[in-house]
Amino acid sequence: MPAARCLRHALLATLVVATVGVCPAAGQGRVPSEAGTPTDQRPKALEGVGYAQRLGEQVPADLSFVDETGRPVRMGDYFGKRPVVLVLAYYECPMLCTQVLSGMTAGLKGLQFDAGNQFDVVVVSIDPGEGPGLAAQKKASYLAHYDREQTAGAWHFLTGRKAEIDRLASAVGFSYTYDEKTDQYAHAAGLSILTPEGKVARYLFGIDFAPRDLRLGIVEATDRKIATPIDSVLLYCYHYDPAAGKYGLMAMKLVRTAGALFVLAMVVGFVVLRRRERRGLYGGGAPVGVPPGASHKA
Repeated sequence: MPAARCLRHALLATLVVATVGVCPAAGQGRVPSEAGTPTDQRPKALEGVGYAQRLGEQVPADLSFVDETGRPVRMGDYFGKRPVVLVLAYYECPMLCTQVLSGMTAGLKGLQFDAGNQFDVVVVSIDPGEGPGLAAQKKASYLAHYDREQTAGAWHFLTGRKAEIDRLASAVGFSYTYDEKTDQYAHAAGLSILTPEGKVARYLFGIDFAPRDLRLGIVEATDRKIATPIDSVLLYCYHYDPAAGKYGLMAMKLVRTAGALFVLAMVVGFVVLRRRERRGLYGGGAPVGVPPGASHKA
């Protein structure tokens, strides 16, 4: 049946996307399963790889890195003003990191918010062997993709020592491993949104980040201080699903709201009809149902 075939295709597509998001290193195509490994088990290269949600965790402000210009910086330099969209990646990643950064940039480009006004972007390399030169190249590439004037100061591409990288990764729950055979890092796909104070507010997983999810995450990270009336409605209708790392539609809330509005409309309608009837009986006009000028007496 056509409907059954469509359902099977939809389930298959969902499974593929879930595989890339939950075990994103498999999406790089460079971490083969070992011979004899059951298909329901992770390859050894992916053991210890994941993204544990540590909502409310404070990112250490004293973490030291180097920015794309070679200037020493601290994570705390990016706290205190705006929410921070934080990505852990590495600049020579052959596939997955590029997809994450491209998906994030495309999603941010779809917002009316501007980097530097409502949020900042901080990308930190997990490879201690990378330096400012690579970071500068990556920044230039994604700034060109973002294509908004006067926003370069809000995009920060950092490199640093392994000890500092590991402290940051631990704070946000980002687990990764290095595979010597392929000279690559196995890691999860996603990003985190920090409050202006540097606390983890939200996670978004995968390689495709909807502008709606990014906007709601940024709004919630500010405790809704920059929310518009439309944002308030959306935050009521959508809730954050930690397991999926996305905002899902609150169907039950919508049903309850629609039911309440229906009851309210019924009550208002009843009151209006009663008032019209009373005006017809006691307001000097003809009673309801009696034409003007006609007598209601037998």
